[in-house]
Amino acid sequence: MLNGKKIILGVCGSIAAYKTAPLVRLLIKAGAEVQVLMTADATNFITPLTLATLSKKPVLVHYFEPTTGSWNNHVELGLWADLMLIAPASANTLAKMANGLCDNLLLATYLSAKCPVYFAPAMDLDMWKHPATLNNVHKLQSYGNTLIQPGSGELASGLHGEGRLAEPEEIVDILEKAFATGYPLKGRKALVTAGPTYEAIDPVRFIGNHSSGKMGFAVADRLAALGADVTLITGPTAQITVQAAIKRVDATSAQDMLDACLQVFDTVDICVMSAAVADYTPVTVAPQKIKKQATDLNIELKKTTDILKTLGERKRKSQLLVGFALETENEEQNAIEKIRKKNLDFIVLNSLNDAGAGFKTDTNKITIIDHNLQKTVFTLKSKTEAAADICQKITELIE
Repeated sequence: MLNGKKIILGVCGSIAAYKTAPLVRLLIKAGAEVQVLMTADATNFITPLTLATLSKKPVLVHYFEPTTGSWNNHVELGLWADLMLIAPASANTLAKMANGLCDNLLLATYLSAKCPVYFAPAMDLDMWKHPATLNNVHKLQSYGNTLIQPGSGELASGLHGEGRLAEPEEIVDILEKAFATGYPLKGRKALVTAGPTYEAIDPVRFIGNHSSGKMGFAVADRLAALGADVTLITGPTAQITVQAAIKRVDATSAQDMLDACLQVFDTVDICVMSAAVADYTPVTVAPQKIKKQATDLNIELKKTTDILKTLGERKRKSQLLVGFALETENEEQNAIEKIRKKNLDFIVLNSLNDAGAGFKTDTNKITIIDHNLQKTVFTLKSKTEAAADICQKITELIE
């Protein structure tokens, strides 16, 4: 499964760096193309020459190579790789990754990576068990990165316990399995909507809502990470996707979003409608900015087309259609009515009454209710983690 795969191996300052020599050999033997990045401290434990010889590529340490005058572009590296592996990952590098610090080429490439990232920690027992380190590991996992658990045994300090870098054979086996099973939606096409819609009143003003698009973008990124070919139709938002392969289509109004959805809906296997689409739009749009008046201003509104219901009426039996319900009262009852009225396979319910859920936040508290009215309640999580839960349900139901 590693044959032809492009892998970045990031090596940090740890005595366990000596294990990267057999690790590179095994990856090359499996047919992978390996680009080694090293921190400056890592070069004290194993030479770049050794890893360059084994990988058949120059090892990159700095942004700028003064001997050749060349620039090592971290953005291009992040786009090039099919997978990034950081092994050994020191406590220092884990802390920097978790907090977005970027003081070397390896970290800049990590922040630019558009591929799955695996990290294999290596450090002494007390450092590994320290709450700060464990919190950093948890944060990295919440970002969608994958931990390769350290092993137990004799450590460099002489202590016995957890903190040893996983053996090269074990790491390669994990990566093999990741490429074999990590893309359950490969070959599937998905449509995701995200963000608000803006319904114009005049050239300056509009009717809108507070949706940031964060939840929809997280779902799109997760679907793409699982191998799906994703089209993301988004209303006005400042969000950006993590997965570079996602096709983004920008829409402004509810009609724009409907038109864009109808263009691709019949070709997709999965449709996740997380956008907060306006229910009403002005009957007429003033051609010029409306001036302040002494009397009240009345704007006549008309209903927009219900995009989710429209797609539900067109849905093929083999398609999976997912809706969202943001409610403030009678939450479950309203969500269940939407499942039936709009022909959904399941709905993702959240309530503005739950602290940390709803618009603009980085967290969400969701309940998934399927068409059989089976309910799964999740705790408050990051929207990235909530997206993983939603996509896990999709992978279970997709035919």
